[in-house]
Amino acid sequence: MLDWYTRNALNLVTFLPLFGALSLLLLDKEKKGLIMRTATWIALADFLLSVPLFFLYDAGRGGFQFEFRRCWIPSIGVDFYVGIDGISLLLLLLTTFLGFISILSSWAAISERVKEYYIFMLVLQTGMLGVFISLDFFLFYIFWEAMLVPMYFLIGIWGGPRKLYAAIKFFLYTLLGSVLMLLGILALYFYYPKVTGGAYTFDITEFIKVLGPLTTPEWLQMQNWIFLAFFVGFAIKVPMFPFHTWLPDAHVEAPTAGSVILAGVLLKMGTYGFVRFSLPMLPAATRHFLPWMLTLSVIGIIYGALVAMVQKDWKKLVAYSSVSHLGFCMLGVFALNQAGITGGVLQMINHGLSTGALFLIVGLIYERRHTRMISEFGGLSKQMPIYATLFMIVMLSSIGLPALNGFIGEFTILYGAFTIPFRFAIPGLSLHVPAIFWSCCAVLGIVLGAAYMLWLYQRTMFGKLDNPENAKLEDLDLREVATLVPIVACCFWIGLYPKPFFDILSKPVADIVERIQEPQTTRLATGGESPAPAGAESPRP
Repeated sequence: MLDWYTRNALNLVTFLPLFGALSLLLLDKEKKGLIMRTATWIALADFLLSVPLFFLYDAGRGGFQFEFRRCWIPSIGVDFYVGIDGISLLLLLLTTFLGFISILSSWAAISERVKEYYIFMLVLQTGMLGVFISLDFFLFYIFWEAMLVPMYFLIGIWGGPRKLYAAIKFFLYTLLGSVLMLLGILALYFYYPKVTGGAYTFDITEFIKVLGPLTTPEWLQMQNWIFLAFFVGFAIKVPMFPFHTWLPDAHVEAPTAGSVILAGVLLKMGTYGFVRFSLPMLPAATRHFLPWMLTLSVIGIIYGALVAMVQKDWKKLVAYSSVSHLGFCMLGVFALNQAGITGGVLQMINHGLSTGALFLIVGLIYERRHTRMISEFGGLSKQMPIYATLFMIVMLSSIGLPALNGFIGEFTILYGAFTIPFRFAIPGLSLHVPAIFWSCCAVLGIVLGAAYMLWLYQRTMFGKLDNPENAKLEDLDLREVATLVPIVACCFWIGLYPKPFFDILSKPVADIVERIQEPQTTRLATGGESPAPAGAESPRP
Protein backbone atom coordinates (compact mmCIF):
# COMPACT_ATOMS: atom_id res chain seq x y z
CA MET A 1 0.00 0.00 0.00
CA LEU A 2 2.82 2.39 0.90
CA ASP A 3 4.63 1.60 -2.34
CA TRP A 4 1.46 2.34 -4.33
CA TYR A 5 1.04 5.64 -2.47
CA THR A 6 4.61 6.79 -3.16
CA ARG A 7 4.19 6.06 -6.89
CA ASN A 8 0.84 7.83 -7.19
CA ALA A 9 0.85 10.38 -4.36
CA LEU A 10 1.48 13.44 -6.52
CA ASN A 11 -1.31 12.56 -8.94
CA LEU A 12 -3.71 11.89 -6.07
CA VAL A 13 -2.95 15.18 -4.33
CA THR A 14 -3.04 17.21 -7.53
CA PHE A 15 -6.18 15.86 -9.16
CA LEU A 16 -8.35 15.15 -6.12
CA PRO A 17 -9.55 18.79 -6.02
CA LEU A 18 -10.37 18.64 -9.74
CA PHE A 19 -12.47 15.50 -9.33
CA GLY A 20 -14.02 17.11 -6.27
CA ALA A 21 -15.00 20.11 -8.40
CA LEU A 22 -16.62 17.76 -10.91
CA SER A 23 -18.55 16.07 -8.11
CA LEU A 24 -19.94 19.45 -7.02
CA LEU A 25 -21.53 19.76 -10.46
CA LEU A 26 -23.87 16.92 -9.46
CA LEU A 27 -25.18 18.75 -6.38
CA ASP A 28 -28.25 20.96 -6.34
CA LYS A 29 -27.12 24.59 -6.30
CA GLU A 30 -29.82 25.41 -3.73
CA LYS A 31 -28.22 23.09 -1.15
CA LYS A 32 -25.58 25.61 -0.16
CA GLY A 33 -24.72 23.98 3.14
CA LEU A 34 -24.06 20.62 1.50
CA ILE A 35 -21.91 22.25 -1.17
CA MET A 36 -19.81 24.12 1.43
CA ARG A 37 -19.30 21.03 3.58
CA THR A 38 -18.44 18.84 0.58
CA ALA A 39 -15.86 21.30 -0.73
CA THR A 40 -14.34 21.64 2.75
CA TRP A 41 -14.05 17.89 3.20
CA ILE A 42 -12.43 17.53 -0.23
CA ALA A 43 -9.88 20.23 0.60
CA LEU A 44 -9.17 18.64 4.00
CA ALA A 45 -8.74 15.20 2.43
CA ASP A 46 -6.33 16.69 -0.09
CA PHE A 47 -4.24 18.22 2.70
CA LEU A 48 -4.22 14.98 4.69
CA LEU A 49 -3.15 13.06 1.58
CA SER A 50 -0.19 15.43 1.15
CA VAL A 51 1.06 15.28 4.77
CA PRO A 52 2.75 11.82 4.50
CA LEU A 53 5.02 13.23 1.79
CA PHE A 54 6.70 15.38 4.45
CA PHE A 55 7.67 12.27 6.44
CA LEU A 56 8.43 9.97 3.49
CA TYR A 57 10.71 12.48 1.75
CA ASP A 58 14.38 11.45 1.97
CA ALA A 59 16.19 14.69 2.80
CA GLY A 60 19.63 13.17 2.28
CA ARG A 61 18.95 12.08 -1.29
CA GLY A 62 19.51 14.34 -4.25
CA GLY A 63 17.31 14.78 -7.29
CA PHE A 64 13.54 14.44 -7.49
CA GLN A 65 11.42 11.96 -5.58
CA PHE A 66 7.91 10.45 -5.90
CA GLU A 67 8.40 10.62 -9.69
CA PHE A 68 5.69 9.50 -12.09
CA ARG A 69 6.27 9.45 -15.84
CA ARG A 70 4.14 8.40 -18.79
CA CYS A 71 4.54 9.11 -22.51
CA TRP A 72 1.93 11.72 -23.45
CA ILE A 73 2.53 13.34 -26.88
CA PRO A 74 5.53 11.48 -28.33
CA SER A 75 5.44 13.31 -31.67
CA ILE A 76 6.72 16.50 -30.00
CA GLY A 77 8.53 14.96 -27.04
CA VAL A 78 5.98 15.63 -24.30
CA ASP A 79 5.71 13.37 -21.25
CA PHE A 80 3.40 13.50 -18.28
CA TYR A 81 6.34 13.79 -15.90
CA VAL A 82 5.98 14.89 -12.28
CA GLY A 83 8.19 14.81 -9.20
CA ILE A 84 9.27 16.94 -6.26
CA ASP A 85 12.38 17.92 -4.37
CA GLY A 86 12.51 19.66 -0.98
CA ILE A 87 11.67 23.06 -2.43
CA SER A 88 8.55 21.95 -4.27
CA LEU A 89 7.55 19.69 -1.36
CA LEU A 90 7.23 22.63 1.05
CA LEU A 91 5.32 24.69 -1.51
CA LEU A 92 2.99 21.77 -2.23
CA LEU A 93 2.22 21.40 1.49
CA LEU A 94 1.66 25.15 1.79
CA THR A 95 -0.81 24.99 -1.11
CA THR A 96 -2.91 22.15 0.28
CA PHE A 97 -2.85 23.69 3.77
CA LEU A 98 -3.93 27.17 2.69
CA GLY A 99 -6.42 25.69 0.22
CA PHE A 100 -8.27 24.02 3.07
CA ILE A 101 -8.07 27.12 5.28
CA SER A 102 -9.35 29.35 2.47
CA ILE A 103 -12.37 27.18 1.74
CA LEU A 104 -13.20 26.92 5.44
CA SER A 105 -12.98 30.71 5.79
CA SER A 106 -15.50 31.23 2.96
CA TRP A 107 -18.55 29.80 4.72
CA ALA A 108 -19.90 33.14 5.94
CA ALA A 109 -18.33 35.34 3.26
CA ILE A 110 -19.90 33.80 0.15
CA SER A 111 -23.68 33.73 -0.20
CA GLU A 112 -24.22 34.14 -3.96
CA ARG A 113 -23.35 31.56 -6.61
CA VAL A 114 -21.99 29.30 -3.91
CA LYS A 115 -21.69 26.23 -6.13
CA GLU A 116 -19.68 28.03 -8.79
CA TYR A 117 -17.42 29.63 -6.18
CA TYR A 118 -16.31 26.35 -4.62
CA ILE A 119 -15.85 24.72 -8.03
CA PHE A 120 -13.47 27.51 -9.04
CA MET A 121 -11.61 27.24 -5.72
CA LEU A 122 -11.01 23.51 -6.21
CA VAL A 123 -10.00 23.87 -9.86
CA LEU A 124 -7.56 26.61 -8.84
CA GLN A 125 -6.09 24.21 -6.28
CA THR A 126 -5.30 21.66 -8.99
CA GLY A 127 -3.69 24.30 -11.20
CA MET A 128 -1.42 25.56 -8.42
CA LEU A 129 -0.34 22.09 -7.33
CA GLY A 130 0.43 21.13 -10.92
CA VAL A 131 2.88 24.01 -11.29
CA PHE A 132 4.97 22.80 -8.34
CA ILE A 133 5.16 19.13 -9.38
CA SER A 134 5.68 19.45 -13.15
CA LEU A 135 9.00 18.26 -14.54
CA ASP A 136 7.96 18.69 -18.17
CA PHE A 137 7.83 22.27 -19.50
CA PHE A 138 4.75 21.60 -21.64
CA LEU A 139 2.87 20.26 -18.62
CA PHE A 140 4.18 23.10 -16.46
CA TYR A 141 2.89 25.71 -18.90
CA ILE A 142 -0.55 24.10 -19.06
CA PHE A 143 -0.91 24.26 -15.28
CA TRP A 144 0.56 27.78 -15.19
CA GLU A 145 -2.07 29.02 -17.63
CA ALA A 146 -4.92 26.92 -16.22
CA MET A 147 -4.78 28.58 -12.82
CA LEU A 148 -5.37 32.03 -14.33
CA VAL A 149 -8.94 31.24 -15.34
CA PRO A 150 -10.43 30.35 -11.92
CA MET A 151 -8.60 33.24 -10.22
CA TYR A 152 -9.92 35.63 -12.87
CA PHE A 153 -13.49 34.54 -12.16
CA LEU A 154 -13.00 34.55 -8.37
CA ILE A 155 -11.97 38.21 -8.55
CA GLY A 156 -14.38 39.18 -11.34
CA ILE A 157 -17.53 37.62 -9.84
CA TRP A 158 -17.07 37.68 -6.06
CA GLY A 159 -14.79 40.72 -5.78
CA GLY A 160 -15.37 44.30 -4.68
CA PRO A 161 -16.76 47.37 -6.50
CA ARG A 162 -13.87 47.52 -9.04
CA LYS A 163 -13.69 43.77 -9.50
CA LEU A 164 -13.80 43.68 -13.30
CA TYR A 165 -10.99 46.22 -13.63
CA ALA A 166 -8.85 44.29 -11.13
CA ALA A 167 -9.61 40.91 -12.73
CA ILE A 168 -8.79 42.06 -16.27
CA LYS A 169 -5.63 43.80 -15.11
CA PHE A 170 -4.50 40.68 -13.27
CA PHE A 171 -5.22 38.48 -16.27
CA LEU A 172 -3.53 40.70 -18.86
CA TYR A 173 -0.40 41.27 -16.77
CA THR A 174 0.02 37.57 -16.09
CA LEU A 175 -0.81 36.57 -19.66
CA LEU A 176 1.83 38.94 -21.01
CA GLY A 177 4.45 37.37 -18.77
CA SER A 178 3.26 33.88 -19.69
CA VAL A 179 3.60 34.49 -23.43
CA LEU A 180 7.17 35.74 -23.05
CA MET A 181 7.96 32.79 -20.82
CA LEU A 182 6.58 30.49 -23.54
CA LEU A 183 9.05 32.01 -26.01
CA GLY A 184 11.87 31.18 -23.61
CA ILE A 185 10.61 27.61 -23.25
CA LEU A 186 10.45 27.16 -27.02
CA ALA A 187 13.99 28.53 -27.37
CA LEU A 188 15.21 25.84 -24.97
CA TYR A 189 13.15 23.22 -26.78
CA PHE A 190 14.65 23.96 -30.20
CA TYR A 191 18.22 24.49 -28.98
CA TYR A 192 18.49 21.26 -26.98
CA PRO A 193 18.74 18.89 -30.03
CA LYS A 194 21.52 21.06 -31.48
CA VAL A 195 23.64 20.26 -28.43
CA THR A 196 22.77 16.60 -27.94
CA GLY A 197 21.95 15.54 -31.49
CA GLY A 198 18.96 13.74 -29.99
CA ALA A 199 15.22 14.13 -30.07
CA TYR A 200 13.21 17.17 -29.04
CA THR A 201 12.06 17.17 -25.43
CA PHE A 202 10.41 19.37 -22.82
CA ASP A 203 12.11 17.51 -19.95
CA ILE A 204 13.13 20.09 -17.35
CA THR A 205 15.70 17.78 -15.74
CA GLU A 206 17.42 17.29 -19.11
CA PHE A 207 17.61 21.02 -19.73
CA ILE A 208 19.21 21.54 -16.31
CA LYS A 209 21.65 18.65 -16.76
CA VAL A 210 22.71 19.39 -20.35
CA LEU A 211 22.24 23.13 -20.92
CA GLY A 212 23.06 24.36 -17.42
CA PRO A 213 26.82 23.53 -17.56
CA LEU A 214 27.14 24.41 -21.27
CA THR A 215 29.59 27.28 -21.95
CA THR A 216 29.68 27.66 -25.74
CA PRO A 217 29.67 31.34 -26.89
CA GLU A 218 26.40 30.85 -28.77
CA TRP A 219 24.65 29.42 -25.72
CA LEU A 220 26.05 32.05 -23.35
CA GLN A 221 24.62 34.79 -25.56
CA MET A 222 21.33 32.98 -25.96
CA GLN A 223 21.04 32.51 -22.19
CA ASN A 224 20.66 36.25 -21.67
CA TRP A 225 17.61 36.44 -23.93
CA ILE A 226 15.99 33.37 -22.38
CA PHE A 227 16.67 34.76 -18.90
CA LEU A 228 14.93 38.02 -19.83
CA ALA A 229 11.93 36.12 -21.22
CA PHE A 230 11.66 34.11 -18.00
CA PHE A 231 12.34 37.21 -15.92
CA VAL A 232 9.29 39.09 -17.19
CA GLY A 233 7.01 36.10 -16.62
CA PHE A 234 8.29 35.37 -13.13
CA ALA A 235 8.80 39.00 -12.04
CA ILE A 236 5.17 39.85 -12.83
CA LYS A 237 4.02 36.91 -10.75
CA VAL A 238 6.27 37.69 -7.74
CA PRO A 239 5.63 40.69 -8.26
CA MET A 240 8.95 42.54 -8.40
CA PHE A 241 9.21 46.31 -8.72
CA PRO A 242 8.16 47.79 -11.18
CA PHE A 243 5.85 44.94 -12.27
CA HIS A 244 3.80 45.10 -9.06
CA THR A 245 0.99 47.49 -10.00
CA TRP A 246 -1.59 44.75 -10.62
CA LEU A 247 -1.20 43.32 -7.10
CA PRO A 248 -2.88 45.97 -4.87
CA ASP A 249 -5.94 46.12 -7.13
CA ALA A 250 -6.26 42.33 -7.25
CA HIS A 251 -5.87 41.98 -3.49
CA VAL A 252 -8.27 44.77 -2.58
CA GLU A 253 -11.03 43.59 -4.93
CA ALA A 254 -10.63 39.82 -4.41
CA PRO A 255 -12.76 37.98 -1.86
CA THR A 256 -10.94 37.07 1.35
CA ALA A 257 -10.13 33.50 0.31
CA GLY A 258 -8.91 34.77 -3.05
CA SER A 259 -6.53 37.17 -1.32
CA VAL A 260 -5.25 34.38 0.92
CA ILE A 261 -4.52 32.13 -2.07
CA LEU A 262 -3.12 35.00 -4.11
CA ALA A 263 -0.66 36.06 -1.38
CA GLY A 264 -0.01 32.62 0.04
CA VAL A 265 0.53 30.58 -3.11
CA LEU A 266 0.23 32.39 -6.46
CA LEU A 267 2.95 34.93 -5.72
CA LYS A 268 5.30 32.09 -4.81
CA MET A 269 5.12 30.75 -8.34
CA GLY A 270 7.27 33.64 -9.53
CA THR A 271 9.97 33.08 -6.92
CA TYR A 272 9.72 29.32 -7.51
CA GLY A 273 10.29 29.89 -11.23
CA PHE A 274 13.54 31.74 -10.58
CA VAL A 275 14.76 29.02 -8.20
CA ARG A 276 13.67 26.06 -10.32
CA PHE A 277 14.56 27.31 -13.81
CA SER A 278 16.61 30.51 -14.02
CA LEU A 279 19.33 29.67 -11.49
CA PRO A 280 20.25 26.08 -12.42
CA MET A 281 19.34 26.26 -16.11
CA LEU A 282 20.75 29.72 -16.94
CA PRO A 283 23.65 30.23 -14.50
CA ALA A 284 25.78 32.53 -16.65
CA ALA A 285 22.84 34.82 -17.42
CA THR A 286 21.89 34.83 -13.76
CA ARG A 287 25.34 36.06 -12.80
CA HIS A 288 25.27 38.60 -15.64
CA PHE A 289 21.99 40.17 -14.51
CA LEU A 290 22.67 39.74 -10.79
CA PRO A 291 23.28 43.46 -10.01
CA TRP A 292 19.92 44.30 -11.57
CA MET A 293 18.14 41.54 -9.67
CA LEU A 294 19.61 42.62 -6.33
CA THR A 295 18.84 46.27 -7.04
CA LEU A 296 15.23 45.60 -7.96
CA SER A 297 14.87 43.40 -4.88
CA VAL A 298 15.98 46.07 -2.40
CA ILE A 299 13.94 48.74 -4.20
CA GLY A 300 10.90 46.51 -3.78
CA ILE A 301 11.66 45.99 -0.09
CA ILE A 302 11.88 49.69 0.71
CA TYR A 303 9.27 50.93 -1.77
CA GLY A 304 6.66 48.40 -0.64
CA ALA A 305 7.21 49.30 3.02
CA LEU A 306 7.05 53.06 2.41
CA VAL A 307 3.84 52.83 0.40
CA ALA A 308 2.28 50.50 2.99
CA MET A 309 2.91 53.11 5.71
CA VAL A 310 0.62 55.70 4.09
CA GLN A 311 -2.32 53.43 3.26
CA LYS A 312 -5.75 54.20 4.72
CA ASP A 313 -7.28 50.91 3.58
CA TRP A 314 -6.43 47.98 5.87
CA LYS A 315 -6.32 45.43 3.04
CA LYS A 316 -4.26 47.63 0.73
CA LEU A 317 -1.67 48.05 3.50
CA VAL A 318 -1.29 44.28 3.75
CA ALA A 319 -1.13 44.07 -0.06
CA TYR A 320 1.79 46.49 -0.30
CA SER A 321 3.51 44.67 2.54
CA SER A 322 3.63 41.65 0.20
CA VAL A 323 5.70 43.66 -2.29
CA SER A 324 8.20 44.34 0.49
CA HIS A 325 8.26 40.78 1.84
CA LEU A 326 8.63 39.19 -1.58
CA GLY A 327 11.55 41.56 -2.17
CA PHE A 328 13.19 39.83 0.80
CA CYS A 329 12.61 36.44 -0.81
CA MET A 330 14.20 37.61 -4.05
CA LEU A 331 17.19 39.09 -2.20
CA GLY A 332 17.80 35.72 -0.57
CA VAL A 333 17.41 33.79 -3.82
CA PHE A 334 19.86 36.03 -5.67
CA ALA A 335 22.42 35.97 -2.90
CA LEU A 336 23.42 32.76 -4.74
CA ASN A 337 24.71 31.00 -1.63
CA GLN A 338 23.37 28.24 0.60
CA ALA A 339 22.10 30.49 3.37
CA GLY A 340 20.52 33.04 1.05
CA ILE A 341 18.59 30.62 -1.16
CA THR A 342 17.51 28.54 1.83
CA GLY A 343 16.27 31.66 3.59
CA GLY A 344 14.53 32.88 0.44
CA VAL A 345 12.62 29.62 0.00
CA LEU A 346 11.76 29.42 3.70
CA GLN A 347 10.57 33.02 3.64
CA MET A 348 8.21 32.08 0.80
CA ILE A 349 6.56 29.66 3.24
CA ASN A 350 6.64 32.20 6.06
CA HIS A 351 5.07 34.90 3.91
CA GLY A 352 2.33 32.51 2.81
CA LEU A 353 1.48 31.78 6.42
CA SER A 354 1.72 35.24 7.99
CA THR A 355 0.30 37.31 5.13
CA GLY A 356 -2.38 34.73 4.42
CA ALA A 357 -3.41 35.03 8.07
CA LEU A 358 -3.38 38.83 7.84
CA PHE A 359 -5.82 38.72 4.92
CA LEU A 360 -8.02 36.35 6.93
CA ILE A 361 -7.96 38.85 9.80
CA VAL A 362 -8.94 41.70 7.49
CA GLY A 363 -11.70 39.56 6.01
CA LEU A 364 -13.12 38.68 9.43
CA ILE A 365 -13.52 42.31 10.41
CA TYR A 366 -14.86 43.24 6.95
CA GLU A 367 -17.60 40.62 7.26
CA ARG A 368 -18.74 42.36 10.46
CA ARG A 369 -18.34 46.04 9.51
CA HIS A 370 -18.26 46.04 5.68
CA THR A 371 -15.48 48.60 5.70
CA ARG A 372 -11.69 48.32 5.63
CA MET A 373 -10.86 51.95 6.41
CA ILE A 374 -8.41 52.01 9.32
CA SER A 375 -9.91 55.25 10.65
CA GLU A 376 -13.21 53.42 11.31
CA PHE A 377 -11.64 51.22 13.97
CA GLY A 378 -10.14 51.62 17.42
CA GLY A 379 -10.24 49.83 20.76
CA LEU A 380 -11.26 46.50 19.23
CA SER A 381 -9.21 44.55 21.78
CA LYS A 382 -11.82 45.42 24.41
CA GLN A 383 -14.67 44.06 22.33
CA MET A 384 -12.83 41.20 20.55
CA PRO A 385 -10.01 39.92 22.79
CA ILE A 386 -9.55 36.57 20.96
CA TYR A 387 -9.37 38.39 17.63
CA ALA A 388 -6.87 40.90 19.02
CA THR A 389 -4.67 38.14 20.47
CA LEU A 390 -4.46 36.16 17.23
CA PHE A 391 -3.92 39.36 15.26
CA MET A 392 -1.04 40.30 17.56
CA ILE A 393 0.72 36.95 17.05
CA VAL A 394 0.36 37.10 13.27
CA MET A 395 1.50 40.74 13.21
CA LEU A 396 4.62 39.89 15.24
CA SER A 397 5.28 36.97 12.91
CA SER A 398 5.10 39.31 9.92
CA ILE A 399 7.65 41.75 11.36
CA GLY A 400 10.07 38.98 12.32
CA LEU A 401 9.89 38.68 16.12
CA PRO A 402 12.26 35.97 17.45
CA ALA A 403 10.48 32.68 18.27
CA LEU A 404 8.18 33.17 15.27
CA ASN A 405 8.71 32.05 11.68
CA GLY A 406 9.42 35.47 10.15
CA PHE A 407 12.59 35.87 12.20
CA ILE A 408 14.10 32.62 10.94
CA GLY A 409 13.57 33.55 7.31
CA GLU A 410 14.76 37.15 7.64
CA PHE A 411 17.84 36.19 9.65
CA THR A 412 18.88 33.55 7.13
CA ILE A 413 18.34 35.92 4.19
CA LEU A 414 20.37 38.65 5.87
CA TYR A 415 23.14 36.15 6.57
CA GLY A 416 23.14 35.14 2.91
CA ALA A 417 23.06 38.77 1.70
CA PHE A 418 25.89 39.71 4.06
CA THR A 419 28.06 36.91 2.65
CA ILE A 420 27.45 37.53 -1.07
CA PRO A 421 30.93 36.73 -2.45
CA PHE A 422 30.85 39.42 -5.13
CA ARG A 423 31.37 43.17 -5.45
CA PHE A 424 29.03 44.70 -7.99
CA ALA A 425 28.54 47.98 -9.76
CA ILE A 426 25.13 49.56 -9.19
CA PRO A 427 23.40 49.51 -12.60
CA GLY A 428 23.91 52.81 -14.40
CA LEU A 429 26.67 53.97 -12.06
CA SER A 430 30.38 53.34 -11.86
CA LEU A 431 30.20 52.98 -8.07
CA HIS A 432 31.08 49.53 -6.75
CA VAL A 433 29.34 48.43 -3.55
CA PRO A 434 30.19 45.64 -1.10
CA ALA A 435 27.77 42.91 -0.06
CA ILE A 436 26.89 44.72 3.17
CA PHE A 437 25.06 47.35 1.11
CA TRP A 438 22.26 44.88 0.27
CA SER A 439 21.98 43.81 3.91
CA CYS A 440 21.68 47.42 5.08
CA CYS A 441 18.89 48.10 2.59
CA ALA A 442 17.09 44.95 3.75
CA VAL A 443 17.41 45.97 7.40
CA LEU A 444 15.80 49.31 6.57
CA GLY A 445 12.87 47.36 5.13
CA ILE A 446 12.55 45.38 8.36
CA VAL A 447 12.43 48.58 10.42
CA LEU A 448 9.82 50.14 8.15
CA GLY A 449 7.82 46.91 8.22
CA ALA A 450 7.74 46.94 12.00
CA ALA A 451 6.64 50.58 11.90
CA TYR A 452 3.59 50.15 9.66
CA MET A 453 2.45 46.89 11.26
CA LEU A 454 2.75 48.18 14.83
CA TRP A 455 1.04 51.41 13.84
CA LEU A 456 -1.79 49.46 12.22
CA TYR A 457 -2.24 47.35 15.35
CA GLN A 458 -2.16 50.37 17.64
CA ARG A 459 -4.76 52.28 15.58
CA THR A 460 -7.21 49.37 15.31
CA MET A 461 -6.83 47.40 18.53
CA PHE A 462 -6.01 50.06 21.15
CA GLY A 463 -7.39 53.46 22.09
CA LYS A 464 -10.98 54.36 22.86
CA LEU A 465 -13.87 52.28 21.62
CA ASP A 466 -15.71 55.44 20.56
CA ASN A 467 -17.38 54.18 17.36
CA PRO A 468 -20.84 52.80 18.27
CA GLU A 469 -20.65 50.38 15.32
CA ASN A 470 -17.61 48.70 16.88
CA ALA A 471 -19.31 48.31 20.25
CA LYS A 472 -21.70 45.77 18.71
CA LEU A 473 -19.02 43.50 17.23
CA GLU A 474 -18.91 39.85 18.27
CA ASP A 475 -15.66 38.01 18.90
CA LEU A 476 -14.55 35.09 16.74
CA ASP A 477 -16.62 31.92 16.69
CA LEU A 478 -15.21 28.40 16.69
CA ARG A 479 -14.98 28.11 12.89
CA GLU A 480 -13.17 31.43 12.58
CA VAL A 481 -10.72 30.47 15.33
CA ALA A 482 -10.13 27.18 13.50
CA THR A 483 -9.00 29.07 10.39
CA LEU A 484 -6.33 31.04 12.28
CA VAL A 485 -5.03 28.73 15.02
CA PRO A 486 -3.41 26.18 12.62
CA ILE A 487 -1.52 29.01 10.91
CA VAL A 488 -0.40 30.42 14.27
CA ALA A 489 0.77 26.94 15.31
CA CYS A 490 2.86 26.67 12.12
CA CYS A 491 4.37 30.10 12.80
CA PHE A 492 5.55 28.95 16.22
CA TRP A 493 6.76 25.59 14.85
CA ILE A 494 9.03 27.17 12.24
CA GLY A 495 10.13 29.88 14.68
CA LEU A 496 11.04 27.50 17.50
CA TYR A 497 12.18 24.38 15.63
CA PRO A 498 13.11 25.10 12.00
CA LYS A 499 15.55 22.18 11.70
CA PRO A 500 13.22 19.87 9.69
CA PHE A 501 12.71 22.61 7.11
CA PHE A 502 16.42 23.35 6.80
CA ASP A 503 17.12 19.63 6.45
CA ILE A 504 14.57 19.27 3.65
CA LEU A 505 15.98 22.28 1.78
CA SER A 506 19.67 21.50 2.34
CA LYS A 507 20.30 19.08 -0.54
CA PRO A 508 18.26 20.71 -3.34
CA VAL A 509 19.64 24.15 -2.48
CA ALA A 510 23.20 22.79 -2.39
CA ASP A 511 22.67 21.33 -5.87
CA ILE A 512 21.50 24.73 -7.17
CA VAL A 513 24.43 26.54 -5.56
CA GLU A 514 26.85 24.07 -7.11
CA ARG A 515 25.38 24.68 -10.56
CA ILE A 516 25.30 28.47 -10.24
CA GLN A 517 28.89 28.97 -9.13
CA GLU A 518 31.26 30.51 -11.66
CA PRO A 519 34.52 28.91 -12.76
CA GLN A 520 37.49 30.43 -10.95
CA THR A 521 39.23 31.38 -14.19
CA THR A 522 36.49 33.72 -15.42
CA ARG A 523 35.36 37.19 -14.43
CA LEU A 524 31.86 38.53 -14.10
CA ALA A 525 30.38 40.27 -17.13
CA THR A 526 29.59 43.23 -14.84
CA GLY A 527 33.28 43.94 -14.45
CA GLY A 528 33.57 42.80 -10.85
CA GLU A 529 36.49 41.02 -9.27
CA SER A 530 37.06 37.33 -9.73
CA PRO A 531 34.89 35.92 -6.96
CA ALA A 532 35.02 33.05 -4.61
CA PRO A 533 32.52 30.37 -5.58
CA ALA A 534 28.92 31.35 -4.93
CA GLY A 535 28.52 28.15 -3.03
CA ALA A 536 31.36 28.90 -0.61
CA GLU A 537 31.00 27.06 2.64
CA SER A 538 28.91 28.91 5.20
CA PRO A 539 27.78 27.97 8.70
CA ARG A 540 24.36 26.39 8.80
CA PRO A 541 21.72 28.88 9.89
